[in-house]
Amino acid sequence: MSFFPVIELFDRLAIAEVKWEKTMANREELEWYRNHCDVASNVRELYEELKDIHRQIWALETELKSGREQELALEEIGRRAITIRDKNNQRIKVKNAIAEQLGDAIREIKRDHLSE
Repeated sequence: MSFFPVIELFDRLAIAEVKWEKTMANREELEWYRNHCDVASNVRELYEELKDIHRQIWALETELKSGREQELALEEIGRRAITIRDKNNQRIKVKNAIAEQLGDAIREIKRDHLSE
């Protein structure tokens, strides 16, 4: 059994739940994360915030991922890229707050990275 940091389990569960909401194409993945990650009441609010950030990222990336980026002006693509970077910064803060709340020592730290 490999070590999987709690913050990554929560993050991947949030992604799987948003993906299920949008596509209903990942039942096995979703069930695996639900079976391995207990969203306790003391982190429920943070987890819902994490899931909301993933919903926002999904919405920003939808046209870019579907091959419709040519319909967007370069300025709009740039604006979305910056907003996605900012959302990922928020995501890291929430993940680390979950780790703090659960007493887990593993934190995500970005150095010399565009998400800073």
